[in-house]
Amino acid sequence: MKAVFDDRQWVHDPQHFMANGALQPNPEQPRRIEILTAGAEAAGCTFRAPDDAGLGPIAALHSPEYLTFLETIYPRWQRIEGAGAEVIPNIHPASRTDSYPKSAVGQAGFHQADTACPIAAGTWEAAYWSAQTAITAADLIRGGERAVYALSRPPGHHAFGDLAGGFCFLNNSGIAAERLRAAGLRPAIVDVDVHHGNGTQGIFYDRDDVLTVSIHADPARFYPFFWGHAQERGEGRGLGFNLNLPLPRKTGDDDYMATLDTALQRVRSFGTDVIVVALGLDASIDDPFQGLAVTQEGFARIGAAFAETGLPVLFVQEGGYVSDTLGANLTRVLGGFQEAA
Repeated sequence: MKAVFDDRQWVHDPQHFMANGALQPNPEQPRRIEILTAGAEAAGCTFRAPDDAGLGPIAALHSPEYLTFLETIYPRWQRIEGAGAEVIPNIHPASRTDSYPKSAVGQAGFHQADTACPIAAGTWEAAYWSAQTAITAADLIRGGERAVYALSRPPGHHAFGDLAGGFCFLNNSGIAAERLRAAGLRPAIVDVDVHHGNGTQGIFYDRDDVLTVSIHADPARFYPFFWGHAQERGEGRGLGFNLNLPLPRKTGDDDYMATLDTALQRVRSFGTDVIVVALGLDASIDDPFQGLAVTQEGFARIGAAFAETGLPVLFVQEGGYVSDTLGANLTRVLGGFQEAA
């Protein structure tokens, strides 16, 4: 299987993560790259660097106002007397229709949903090349590859069109799906991260040309809390084109696979001709977030289930944090796909 990665993704090295009122080390560490690269190579992946397709495919989903913010906010932040080393918001608008301030502090609050997406010197560069990684992988699928793995880091599925959150800045899976759609294909995004892909849902919620499906831990008591509930089905033209499948905490392999069967039935009903898998590995029983309880064998079954659809599949890396089995879980997903293909 071909795989895509760019070394400039290493330069995003977030230090801070506030959860439950406590400042903690950020779990979205550059070390994930090393572990995931080894896991992909163990599955037989051969890596190449992405091409630079420019801002166009990114701006197809993200507003120019937001992209300007991401590109310029860090140097602006450094001009604030006494500012911290990273851009972290401390105030948010009550509504997305509230006024747009000139202040860097105010714009940070407008464009960053939470305290889990700090922006530092290398964040924009890494996010840009993470998105280009997904774009090149989509182009390889367009060129006839049956399956491609995009090691996109930082991840993307919590990023809305003009809003970062949950370690995410640019919505890599969504950008890849839009790239495929623009080429005349009919993509479905299936998100298997333990957290609901709220940014992906938000971007496509009123559209009927990209199907969005997410399997995740029930958000009633789990991040992202406000999105990912079963009644969220889309709106306008998109009504019926969004499917959320929340699961109880600690759900294991068999129940997870039964839910994935439901997801893939919806994919078939959409007339999908290419699947973008938002590949979070944090549904693992060993992941620090402890949301679900999928084993290594379960990840192999997930990979095989996607292969059995007979459709081209683009795996775009989302979550999955440092644990003893992170690399092995990736190996099992990609290996399970290839064994069943």
